[in-house]
Amino acid sequence: MTGPLSERTGGFVAHEHLRDSQKEMILDGIQVLSDDGFLLAAAPTGIGKTAAALASVLEISRNSSERLQIMFLTGRQSQHRIVIETIRLINSRLSEGVSHVKVVDIIGRESMCEYVDRVTGKCNCEEDVIEGSRVERREELREMILTYPTHVDDVISRSRQRKMCAWASARSAVKSCDLIVCDYNHVFVENVRTNSLAPMGIDLENVILIIDEAHNLPDRIRNGLERRATMSIFRDSKIELEEFLGEKEKEAKQLDLDTDQGSLNIEGIRIAKRQMDRLMREMRKWYAAKQRELELSKKDDLRISTREFIDEINHILMESIEADRSNNFKMLKSLIQQLFRVRVEQDDSIADNEKEIASNRLASMLNICLQFIDNPALVLVFDILGEDGRVRSFLLDPGVVSSEIFEETKGSILMSGTLFPPAMYADLLQIPNDRPSITKEYSSPFLGDRRPVLVAKDVTTKYTDRGLVNTNRIRDHIEAVVTETPGHVALFAPSYAMLREIAGEDWSWLPGFGIQVIEETQRMSKRRVNGVVDKLEIRRRAGSRVLLAGVLSGKLAEGVDYPNNILDAVICVGLPLPPPSARQDALKNYYTQRYDSNRAWRYTSFQPAVNSLMQALGRPIRKAEDRAIVVLLEKRLFQRQYRNCLPNDMALMESPDNNRTKRHTRSFFKRLPKPAIEKE
Repeated sequence: MTGPLSERTGGFVAHEHLRDSQKEMILDGIQVLSDDGFLLAAAPTGIGKTAAALASVLEISRNSSERLQIMFLTGRQSQHRIVIETIRLINSRLSEGVSHVKVVDIIGRESMCEYVDRVTGKCNCEEDVIEGSRVERREELREMILTYPTHVDDVISRSRQRKMCAWASARSAVKSCDLIVCDYNHVFVENVRTNSLAPMGIDLENVILIIDEAHNLPDRIRNGLERRATMSIFRDSKIELEEFLGEKEKEAKQLDLDTDQGSLNIEGIRIAKRQMDRLMREMRKWYAAKQRELELSKKDDLRISTREFIDEINHILMESIEADRSNNFKMLKSLIQQLFRVRVEQDDSIADNEKEIASNRLASMLNICLQFIDNPALVLVFDILGEDGRVRSFLLDPGVVSSEIFEETKGSILMSGTLFPPAMYADLLQIPNDRPSITKEYSSPFLGDRRPVLVAKDVTTKYTDRGLVNTNRIRDHIEAVVTETPGHVALFAPSYAMLREIAGEDWSWLPGFGIQVIEETQRMSKRRVNGVVDKLEIRRRAGSRVLLAGVLSGKLAEGVDYPNNILDAVICVGLPLPPPSARQDALKNYYTQRYDSNRAWRYTSFQPAVNSLMQALGRPIRKAEDRAIVVLLEKRLFQRQYRNCLPNDMALMESPDNNRTKRHTRSFFKRLPKPAIEKE
């Protein structure tokens, strides 16, 4: 690549002055995407990775002989607004004659529409709007979206003012846009992809993906195939089939139709109901047998064969009606299709994550098991929920899903501050190795100075070393940081149990530092989580301090953005290593067979634990001007298997005891004092 740097970085940069790492990332992106390749970027917060990724991808898409679209995938609402604001900056700097970047910002339908009927699938957004006016208003909204980059919240507000459907208006604009901002599910969850991309006119063969917070993608893909089946799901599916059958018979009577008429499929529903009656009776025996087997094993869970589970269900179905046993699961597939067709009214009080009816959930579980019946990438685990047995499906290898998707696209940028090591994620996601790729760690010019990392050498959460002495040392380090920190402190433990052990009698061991404790709970509502930052802001303006106590990989450690340098210090206790389980054993065995023992341990245990720390310690630094001290209370981080999991440029300072921790913290805030905050 030749020419001045401004030419080499293209015409879609958001800022006049670029940081060195940002320039490097832009150039790498342009280079690899020009050959339909992949960039996996471990890019720390503050280098401007969003702007860099957009600059690279827009340069490629606008100079392509084909019409390419860009999908920016993110699981964070805050990132939607950052993308929109970045596109506005890019548009403001475009050369004369270069058309502005058109962007559509979209979220889930139930968040964009006021009400969606779960039976009919229709919303009430455009009720009482006559057809002629509807077309005109929809076109006005479509043009508004395409004319000026607009955040989805503003699209929703404007749509409701006009009594129009924000979801439908945004989707209608997608065909004409350059960039769509949406969730991972639109691409990586099959049923969502099927119902989303084609209706919006998106063909992955003409798409470049930007995947934000890409360290989350493997688990998001795994979660997309995680299902569970207790006896209650068989019972509820039977009840729903009865209700559905009653509605169809009532419909036939109202229309004066023969109930055997094929268009209503009433006989098919009756067959499915009889099958569910038998499954209810016979599967209860199978669950009871598995529960006895689990009790004898003295374990918390038990791995079961996917084929065993499906064969048991298939055997019961074949017994229910005379049929040829060599029909390749024909009857089971027919039942699955019927369960997917069931539509019944639901109680609006049901939680969002349980709104899918039991029939559809059971059908999905059975369909996934059929799809992976002899594939070791999927494992079934039996355990006890309350007093009932439960079968859960876990996808071990996200690459079996993502590889085909990445193969289909025109290239991708995957980026995160904790996409480390990027080569591991290339392995896990099975990035096509027959196309060019760059896996790279980008350095930050300010993190070492403005976010020092101190590691205590006298404490650990290793099970065999726990005890009152160790717990008291942990508390001493926490006290040392709290004493010397002028503002809010975040504390993250590896589990809720460990957090309660540290807390003791309601944090009564903390001296009177005038600090309020806000503690995360396992059932903490989304509303309470979202209100945490507001509370921190209010307390800071009042001149008081907060100790925010949560768990690593939890809602407060990963699900919240902390803007305006609202956190002065972060303390991480221990390593959140996964506990022994049938699923974890299956995961290690799978990756041992696929790679080797060393990589299996790193990919399934060491690296995920360290990356959880990385996510937590990244919370206080959101831009170059921020500053915070990080204290890691875990001596195992100096062991080779864990130290190798940390970024190469991360310098660790040793602290032999709480006195050294106290001195380091005091020295840091003396060098970088707390900025003045105006009180209300």
